[in-house]
Amino acid sequence: MTSTVSSQTRKPPIQAIGAKIFHWCNIISLFIMLTSGLQIYNANPVFGGRAGLHIPPIFTLGGWLAGGRHWHFAAMWLFSLNLLWYGIYILITQRWRHRFVSANDLKALQKSQNSKRITYAWHRIAYTAIIPILLLALFTGIGMYKPAQFPWIVDLFGNWQALRIVHFASVPMFILFAVIHSLLGRKAGGTQLTESMF
Repeated sequence: MTSTVSSQTRKPPIQAIGAKIFHWCNIISLFIMLTSGLQIYNANPVFGGRAGLHIPPIFTLGGWLAGGRHWHFAAMWLFSLNLLWYGIYILITQRWRHRFVSANDLKALQKSQNSKRITYAWHRIAYTAIIPILLLALFTGIGMYKPAQFPWIVDLFGNWQALRIVHFASVPMFILFAVIHSLLGRKAGGTQLTESMF
């Protein structure tokens, strides 16, 4: 009886408006970048050359190469500025203390018997790991967008094709993160926690 009452009277989690805006901008910009990126991919598939696997038009945005590029770069600016804004936001509010992995999380994975504490530790590890992946996607994207201005980026990866493969590989890595992030969020706080972000 007591547990029923406490679960009914428990306040639903409330997220800061800044975190909600960040999540919505990310969802919109990443969806546009993914679908427009697949349109760009169709013009010259990463694997198999021009005869390689083509993505059905229902999963692409832009209608043709130039259209896909326009959408992709527009969304890239939204995503980049949103990431920069969020970085400033978590520094000012000090949310980074609770969002990113620390030595305590690594200790919890080794010694803690508390399943919720372990879930939080894995969540922070995933949240921290996605930052270099997103930065890598932006970095390789700049190299592909402006190879004449930034030839050293292409050289850093060996050649143009290797740069494209690394950029393309960031897509499944981000999708994997989104799935893990969502599952760990639900495990830590239930559906109310994930719904509170939106």
